[in-house]
Amino acid sequence: MEGKRSMGNIVCKLFVCMAVLGSGLFLAGAAAQAAEAGEELMMATTTSTDNTGLLEYLMPSFTAKTGIGIRWISTGTGKALKLGENCDVDVLLVHAPQAEIDFVDKGFGVDRRPVMYNDFVLIGPPEDPAGIKGKDVAGALQAIRSSNNVFVSRGDNSGTNKKEQSLWKLADVPAPEQEPWYRQSGQGMLATITMAAELKGYTLTDRGTYIKYESVAGGNPALVIVVEGDPDLLNQYSVIPVNPAHCPSVKYEKAKAFSAWMGSDEAQKLIGDFKLLDKQLFTPNAAKE
Repeated sequence: MEGKRSMGNIVCKLFVCMAVLGSGLFLAGAAAQAAEAGEELMMATTTSTDNTGLLEYLMPSFTAKTGIGIRWISTGTGKALKLGENCDVDVLLVHAPQAEIDFVDKGFGVDRRPVMYNDFVLIGPPEDPAGIKGKDVAGALQAIRSSNNVFVSRGDNSGTNKKEQSLWKLADVPAPEQEPWYRQSGQGMLATITMAAELKGYTLTDRGTYIKYESVAGGNPALVIVVEGDPDLLNQYSVIPVNPAHCPSVKYEKAKAFSAWMGSDEAQKLIGDFKLLDKQLFTPNAAKE
């Protein structure tokens, strides 16, 4: 079992290295490529929609239906929102509801449309040294803090990081910062999971990215789900076109077309059918118009 898990860890590390390198190369060249293409839609999105393979699966169908090409930058939701505010992209696909509402209220985006959800889960070593299995998320975080077991945070203002900070508040304990057991990766979700595995610690992840991690590990991951199903762990994803009144050069009509397509029966079925290890990664929930 340990041999299989070690091999899974090696495969996961290789995958994360390739993902990080690929993301870095894409981030470096995406804006220039999109500008050269001119007519393509440029989207900023969270790492989970990219790392899981969802976008590569969905976007050819969007282009086939609408004739609109699309490129995307995969980053934390906080950075994605800033790209929208700075008029560097046309549309967002993100997962931090309150930050999204604030973004729209400030006039940076319009017509926020919820399109799908999954949930967050707490993962950790199978032996569960903090004894959190079966607890609600507030009780689990209290136990991690009191036991000084390692917890690895994204620490990057992403949607996952924003959720984690809200959960410490829910647990009615001070959010950790400099405590020796609390580590901040400053990286994406897959890299953060790999760091937590190396430290035999806990972390918070969205279920979709965890299933991708589990798949890469051949179904035998070093970290397992120990807390799930709490209503406070809902993870909503929404599309937000950038406001043309704020960014006159934005491709607003194309962004509207993307938002409408993501809420369509075609896209919603595709989202629901997207699976790894025969497990559904996202649940469609766009409201019918």
